[in-house]
Amino acid sequence: MTFSSTQGREGRPALMAVGLAVALLAAGCADTAGIASHAHMRDAAQAGVPATAQPTNDFAQVDAQWWHAFGDAQLDTLEQQALAASPSLQVAQARVAKALAATGVAEAAGRPQLSGDAQVLRQRYSENYIYGALGGTVQENGTLQLNGSWELDFFGRNRAAIQAAVGSARAAQADAQAARILLTTNVARSYIQWARLEAQRDVARRTLAQREETLRLVRDRVSAGLDTQLEQRQSEGGLPEARQQIEVLNEQIENARHALDALVAVPDATRGLAPPALASLRAVPLATQIPADLLARRPDVAAARWRVEAAASDEESARAQFYPNINLTAFVGTQSIGFDKLVKSGSLQWGVGPALHLPIFEGGRLRANLGGKAADHDAAIESYNGAVIDAGHEVADQVASARSIGRQQVEQGNAQRAAEDAYHIALQRYQAGLGTYLNVLTAETAVLTQRRQAVDLAARALDTQASLARALGGGWAGDAPAVAQTAALNESAAAR
Repeated sequence: MTFSSTQGREGRPALMAVGLAVALLAAGCADTAGIASHAHMRDAAQAGVPATAQPTNDFAQVDAQWWHAFGDAQLDTLEQQALAASPSLQVAQARVAKALAATGVAEAAGRPQLSGDAQVLRQRYSENYIYGALGGTVQENGTLQLNGSWELDFFGRNRAAIQAAVGSARAAQADAQAARILLTTNVARSYIQWARLEAQRDVARRTLAQREETLRLVRDRVSAGLDTQLEQRQSEGGLPEARQQIEVLNEQIENARHALDALVAVPDATRGLAPPALASLRAVPLATQIPADLLARRPDVAAARWRVEAAASDEESARAQFYPNINLTAFVGTQSIGFDKLVKSGSLQWGVGPALHLPIFEGGRLRANLGGKAADHDAAIESYNGAVIDAGHEVADQVASARSIGRQQVEQGNAQRAAEDAYHIALQRYQAGLGTYLNVLTAETAVLTQRRQAVDLAARALDTQASLARALGGGWAGDAPAVAQTAALNESAAAR
């Protein structure tokens, strides 16, 4: 489409009118109807977190170094080593740096740009073109020029791009905190696992010693003619089994130590440490209700929320591409034929003016791009909703497990005392010739089972406390109340 006009002031109003008409035509052709995000973010109540729930003790306020509550100096050292040297945290920090750099790139797009050009060229001019007297000659050409431009962001495309980059950077920062919390939780849980295996090995060693003592008793009775070789062989058969169980635990302990070494990223970090005692790890008081501000305490939920903001801004930036793009451009410099004239005043050249880009017919490219960004926005919202649901579910599970384990420990303690009493009675009856050795073996099996269960329950209780600390945000302070931000984002989506 071509327009022409007369030169001079008389033609300028007509030219401006024509430009306005073209702009209106462009706006009419750039249709965004029917393309928008349709998903909605869930709030705390919709995720199963009661909005009025209040914690009844201080455990809901998780400390950033929550593992100190276990009261183990070796665990504290391992945690600090992991935070200082873990490659996974270094990767997360590198992602933060990259996201912050992307924010700087987005911000630079909306600022004035200035560049410089310098060119020297030896050129032969064509004899059959427009060069006239220069045709057929060889000349030196020189250019020195400064170029400037500034995009006038009338429709918010650059602002939306900056907001998208900021949202991505905030998400990366929250991801880095989530990685930190996951690492410290895994270190604590691995340490508790090591302590559990050490306690199980203590039980296995006590079992071996108990069976060796029983074997001596049986041999004495066989020598006295009170028992037969059957009882002796039954007693002897328990020793290899106990030794094999100790060897299995030795293997598992070595593997647990290797896992801890890998987590803290320090070779042989556990070599000089004393075997942890499960009984020396202090229990942590537990929250009896899910805190109302749970969503603001979890960095993974915050990261998902920031990705929603970034996706929403990406969608707005794509929508702004349907509107005219206006730039102010200018240049100033010198240009000459012959280097000796390059810096003379007569070689000066300059220019200034607006540049207008109008997306009239794009073959559906802009609509397809906007549709893709709207789909990304929907996906980010649903990912956030999934993170919110998982957060409420995870905390509820850990609280329920902690309560149940406490009740199980009470019942298991009663069962263990009864089993140990029964074992002592069976052994005394056997020593007095009033019972069979089979009764002793049966009673001993029950005692060993209860001892192993006691160790497992104690370890589970500590492991659940570590998992609950992570589920409650691992001491991350958060950057804003999640529920309020969710409502604001929903209102913004409704307005669009």
